[in-house]
Amino acid sequence: MTVYEELVKRGLIAQVTDEEEIKELINNGKATFYIGFDPTADSLHVGHFMALCLMKRLQMAGNKPIALVGGGTGMIGDPSGRTDLRQMMTVETINENCERFKEQMSRFIDFSEGKALMVNNADWLRDLNYIDFIRDIGSHFSVNRMLTFECYKQRMEKGLSFLEFNYMIMQSYDFYRLYKDYGCNMQFGGDDQWSNMLGGTELIRRKLGKDAYAMTITLLLNSEGKKMGKTASGAVWLDPNKTSPFDFYQYWRNVGDEDVIKCLKMLTFLPLEEIEKMEKWEGSELNKAKEILAYELTELVHGEDEANKAKEAASALFKGKGSKENMPSTDIEKSEINEGITLLDLMLKAELIPSKSEGRRLVKQGGVSVDDIKITDVNKMITLEDFNENEIIIKKGKKVYHKINIV
Repeated sequence: MTVYEELVKRGLIAQVTDEEEIKELINNGKATFYIGFDPTADSLHVGHFMALCLMKRLQMAGNKPIALVGGGTGMIGDPSGRTDLRQMMTVETINENCERFKEQMSRFIDFSEGKALMVNNADWLRDLNYIDFIRDIGSHFSVNRMLTFECYKQRMEKGLSFLEFNYMIMQSYDFYRLYKDYGCNMQFGGDDQWSNMLGGTELIRRKLGKDAYAMTITLLLNSEGKKMGKTASGAVWLDPNKTSPFDFYQYWRNVGDEDVIKCLKMLTFLPLEEIEKMEKWEGSELNKAKEILAYELTELVHGEDEANKAKEAASALFKGKGSKENMPSTDIEKSEINEGITLLDLMLKAELIPSKSEGRRLVKQGGVSVDDIKITDVNKMITLEDFNENEIIIKKGKKVYHKINIV
């Protein structure tokens, strides 16, 4: 099986500009390709995960990845998939976020001996002369055509700022610069980036008379059509300080039955033959597939030791042994408990629920326990007397455990 055939079988490819040329390049290790990462937070998250896995796959096949961090484009923010304007960040915050990205990417991509590059588009975007840029680059873009693209159409009702309107031109310029400076002949990205990527291939053709190619990756959606990687408390991050290895493991352990095989194909490096055998599994057997998925991904992101710890902790909790060593936890000051605190407020502090209304719903449905005692009172108060050796364990649903420590 060729590299391209495997990508197709794993369900990774959404759209391509020239399939035969792309096959030729990546199957023979001739692709120098880039994927862009705008530093909108201080950590990569599950939404970036599939792109990193794709970069790793293609590098293993002899192709050369370029990880482009958006120190320049991050100052505007991509309007794709957005209904509102992104929060503006300072240059200092953007630079800090870029540094964090570099550290995390190194777990997936081998940057040694020129096998991959990490480039920041701040190097050419932040010091551009606006008049020169618009004359030289903007003249190649049709406003009429740009307004037909989905990334802009969905913003027209609420209002599209001129700032955001420039984003496609800047991303296209990125591809042009990477082609000129590094011989980058391909761009990969999420399927919602298609129009931006076409802008880049067209700019290279118009300015340089050369062919460049684009391929989009299937977005990671669950069976309900929603983007995966979100929980009640927010995004699932790759930084262990923002999402613990145990929580990361539990997220994948709890994916829907309909999604587990798809995730195994798209995100793990297990042989397809092995995954195809799991497609025949049903009922409780799917739990085994979810455990395999959770372990493989936790090992990829956090390493073997953390994956083993998370697996053991999850197994112990499932069997009722109550292992607490690797359980996610929240510290709370004793003074906050002295007068008592409602269970819902405590769950909010621990980010177990996004709101009190969601907490009330869970309690009414019998989905919350404290130290194995089911709570039915939505106004339940927690006092110091409830803590055993300065800790309690809150269980949400069937599989989410969280330890509260008094400090």
